[in-house]
Amino acid sequence: MIHNQKRSTPIRRNLRKIVPEPEQRLWYFLRNKRLLGYKFRRQQSFGRYVVDFYCAELHLAIEIDGDSHYTTDAESYDRERTKYLNVCGIQVLRYTNTEVMKNINGVVEDIASHLPSP
Repeated sequence: MIHNQKRSTPIRRNLRKIVPEPEQRLWYFLRNKRLLGYKFRRQQSFGRYVVDFYCAELHLAIEIDGDSHYTTDAESYDRERTKYLNVCGIQVLRYTNTEVMKNINGVVEDIASHLPSP
């Protein structure tokens, strides 16, 4: 598995600078080991793909899907990306922008339900 290659650094930096509000909201709960003591990173790359949040200890990626993810091409791309990540041993949890914006507590609880208790 190839992750965080130097060639993807500018892309990842740019993604960290331009953060959609749903990602900002969720990051508040994930950063600084706030969720059950697990460390999450933002904009981690694997091969040619970049995930929104990643916990290396658990091999867990979290994706926040906005409107651009609901076209036929985007859904196909997301399936391909998830398949690749799964082959790499990474579990992927997906949430919509709407879920995060309207039910952040429910999203955080769902993520926590996928984490082992410390």
